[in-house]
Amino acid sequence: MSDKFIYEESGNDLFSVETVEDDVPVTCLGKEFRNDKERREYFLSLLAEKLKDPEFRKIEGFPIGSDEDILALSDPPYYCACPNPWLNDFIDEWEAQKPEKPADYVYKREPFASDVSEGKSDPLYNLHTYHTKVPPKAIMRYILHYTDPGDIVFDGFCGTGMTGVAAQLCNTSSATIYGKDKNVGLRHVVMNDLSPIASNIAYNLNSPHNNIAFREEVESILQEVKDEFGWVYKTFHSDGKNFGEINYMVWSDVFVCPNCGEDIIFYNAAAEVSTGKVKDTFLCPHCGAKLTKKMLSRAYETTYDEKLKKVIKLSKAAPVLINYTYNGKKYTKIPDNCDFDILSKISKMDIPYWYPTDLLPQGKETQRNVVLGITNVHQLYHKRTLLLLSAIYAKLKSPLSLFWFTSQLINLSKMNRYRPGISFPYNPLSGTMYIGSLVSESSVFTAYEGKKKKLCDVTFLNDHEIIGVNSSTKEIIKDSTIDYIFVDPPFGANISYSELSFLWESWLKVKTNTKKEAIENDTQGKGVFEYGQLITQCFEEFFRILKPGRWMTIEFSNTDGKVWNAIQVALNNAGFIIANISALDKQMGSFKAVTTSTAVKQDLIISAYKPDETFSSQITTSQGVDGVWIFIRKHLEYLPVVKEEGSQNKIYMPVSERDPRILYDRLVSYYVGHNILLPISSPDFLAELPQHFIERDGLYYLPEQAAEYDKIKAKGLIGDEDTTGSLFVHDESSAIAWIREQLKKKPMTTGDMTPLFFSEQNSWDKNEKRLELSDLLEENFLRYDGTGNVPSPIHSYLSTNFKDLRNLNKDDPRLQDKAKGRWYIPDPNKQSDLEKLREKGLLREFNAYCSTKGKLKEFRLEAVRTGFKKAWGDKDYKLIIDFANRLPANIIEEDQKLFMWYNGALTRMEQ
Repeated sequence: MSDKFIYEESGNDLFSVETVEDDVPVTCLGKEFRNDKERREYFLSLLAEKLKDPEFRKIEGFPIGSDEDILALSDPPYYCACPNPWLNDFIDEWEAQKPEKPADYVYKREPFASDVSEGKSDPLYNLHTYHTKVPPKAIMRYILHYTDPGDIVFDGFCGTGMTGVAAQLCNTSSATIYGKDKNVGLRHVVMNDLSPIASNIAYNLNSPHNNIAFREEVESILQEVKDEFGWVYKTFHSDGKNFGEINYMVWSDVFVCPNCGEDIIFYNAAAEVSTGKVKDTFLCPHCGAKLTKKMLSRAYETTYDEKLKKVIKLSKAAPVLINYTYNGKKYTKIPDNCDFDILSKISKMDIPYWYPTDLLPQGKETQRNVVLGITNVHQLYHKRTLLLLSAIYAKLKSPLSLFWFTSQLINLSKMNRYRPGISFPYNPLSGTMYIGSLVSESSVFTAYEGKKKKLCDVTFLNDHEIIGVNSSTKEIIKDSTIDYIFVDPPFGANISYSELSFLWESWLKVKTNTKKEAIENDTQGKGVFEYGQLITQCFEEFFRILKPGRWMTIEFSNTDGKVWNAIQVALNNAGFIIANISALDKQMGSFKAVTTSTAVKQDLIISAYKPDETFSSQITTSQGVDGVWIFIRKHLEYLPVVKEEGSQNKIYMPVSERDPRILYDRLVSYYVGHNILLPISSPDFLAELPQHFIERDGLYYLPEQAAEYDKIKAKGLIGDEDTTGSLFVHDESSAIAWIREQLKKKPMTTGDMTPLFFSEQNSWDKNEKRLELSDLLEENFLRYDGTGNVPSPIHSYLSTNFKDLRNLNKDDPRLQDKAKGRWYIPDPNKQSDLEKLREKGLLREFNAYCSTKGKLKEFRLEAVRTGFKKAWGDKDYKLIIDFANRLPANIIEEDQKLFMWYNGALTRMEQ
């Protein structure tokens, strides 16, 4: 990392700080160099030539920036601030270096089915802010499970590179605490991201650095800037003679009183100084009118912008409070004349160094502060801050110092809210470009001194991971070369990544190409379907580069049902098969997770696999229904027998993916995704499933899996998975699921269940036809009428819970009398008969809808699902599309099954 950048005209000499001795030889991609400087210059010249190729720049997601600026950031072949041309070279080299496996070695992993809880205290994790991150020790557990030492891991939405950090942690003592000693060892990682700032952060967190050289460099920079501009933070102590050092200055919005037209400094009129809270109502200091903030309009002032060469109009703000240090102690004061003189002097200065003045792009976040007059990126800073930032930036000489610089750019902006007593002094609101009415202008020197210490204290990793900048809609990696994929993709409209990154990337001079950004964004013209198409393209590429029989883990964090559906459909359409969904608890909620009642408190982890070569071929070449059982048999091989819970007193929970209905859903998704006609109905599937596989507690297993389940159960280690707490009745499907859970625990009469059912109902979905409990029971469950043998589920419950009914025959009158009128879950054969009757009724209802015209306001969603499935089997794609247009838009978007049929129909109609 000691290289002196050879393209001087490109800007900062970011590789001029010596971090390794010049006489240390280096080998990279099989080529030997005298030192690291020679290595970098060699590959940099190759990258410079590559950038001249117009076809290279056509790679999807190629960033927006000049050749010089891209080269200035890059450290090839490890890191390129553009698509990395050496990815396949590294993959080939790593594959050749893998430890030799035994001749009979066969890769086999069940999905990682344990829930994971990891905090955010890792030092590397906290070095740089970013919109979303997954704790590296959490990712490490998945990598240890799914890979062997020497394996190649890929992350196509790498963000700040936590997957790379996790892979390197697999070769440290951190990996041994999870009982994986035999599997400890280095993994190699290939990463890319659409965002230049994300990839730059990832590069720095996944590269070796010389902390001593870094400390010397930044201490020299800070001292030089202090010598030149230290006076800007001077303020008189209360004695009026000696100067203190400003830690932060509080700025308040200025509003206009609607009654008298005078300016009101918001902090002075509305803030409670002792608590820092804002009053709901307050008095105008000029006329005494009782006011609320909503009643006020902003005050504006005009000023000349020397960089834009024009007069601009900005929302007026006034300095109201100073926190400073004098003689080692902190004090607060109201700004005095000296402070105003310094601010006036700064306002009249021409800043002598470069800083970005880019026009903020169109977007919800980037245009949020137009009302304040903020239209360009430099206006997000107070001029004093901008002066010092530009001075520091001009002196940066290493990649790590640039990383240090960008790490505080958000905290030092006007987005830094004044919130006394709450983790002060850095409080920007994450996930947005919100600027509050009370802003803290923090000391640039204090911010960077603190970050310098953290960077100097951290132990950086020893190996390079390989990083590039491009879209995952078109990877440049060869087919079937990756051993495992971990991704944390963007989820719908959760975060406007490119908008929020614009401030950072303006300083980098290389920006995100948003054309293939997989988000929902009105400005970019991307709704949930456009998002779904882009994420499908990404998953198709991941499927292509992943080796057959291997796994991909997807971290999901979004409360929006339509996004969850889009992700599942995208996975299915790409060819992946979902095998497990577990929880990842990051132990710290985001702003939305803390304050929104519908927010997900835990992220979901989706485990999906790429079927091996024989999987698809056996299904497509099989005759009729045989392919169904081939699919289920293969799928069961990939499922865990039980789910492990608890770190010390371990218990094992049943795996819901083995439920017959979920198995059927996976089957349908696979057949639809591969455009294969499904040769079996749901009733027939339920009837025939027990003939092919072994049932245990309502779930299905292969013979050897059932034997393992029996052993665990015999030891009393199988827990009862109570899902009723997570179910609430809001439509037909959830009502049936809720009833099923109740009857699993206790066969009941209609009278017993009625009060429970009504107490559990939340508001019924707006467009969903409301069904009576009696109808739901009649269509989906069986009731014992008091004649013949008492059904096994009822007999088992009564003989267990009533002493006087134990050891009685199933036809004993006392048992029959107690059992009469109780509803129970039918065995699979009888369930299939119910399903057939139910499907006929649902199709009749769907056909009745088809005979009407216009928008449907209320309907039975299960009937629509059944109708879509029938239309798909008949290849009547037009019916699906036409009927979907009669439904409210949110119905299709938020229902996974309807979304699957509709998305598939659109695709087939376009072909």
